[in-house]
Amino acid sequence: MNGELQVPYLYEAFYRRERRSVPAARHFAAAALGEWGMGDRADDVLLCVSELATNALLHGVPPGRGFRLHLFREPGGGLLRVELHDSGDGEVRAGRPDERSESGRGLLLVAALADAWGVGERDPGKVVWCEFVLR
Repeated sequence: MNGELQVPYLYEAFYRRERRSVPAARHFAAAALGEWGMGDRADDVLLCVSELATNALLHGVPPGRGFRLHLFREPGGGLLRVELHDSGDGEVRAGRPDERSESGRGLLLVAALADAWGVGERDPGKVVWCEFVLR
């Protein structure tokens, strides 16, 4: 894939603002996790990648722009960090949606599956991240 950087502890890729970017980001993350031998939390990580990518497309990426996915593995293998960089100014909230709502639960899933998550500043935009302690 164009725009991919791969070193032993970092994988990153850029995706355009289009629907096929979510499964592409998930596939990219699955390949990185496989390369690192991360079987024990792979499903949790991949679900969080999907949710963060979906949120970026729906709320964070202005038309004509894209998002960047970063996967960092701590050199000792004890921590994995997922970052999603976008250039939008959309607010990030993990609130409880109305029971009848068909969306709005992505960050609740991220908060439940990851060991930590948060939002950082970027100019322009923001970085939404989550971390996984590896066993």
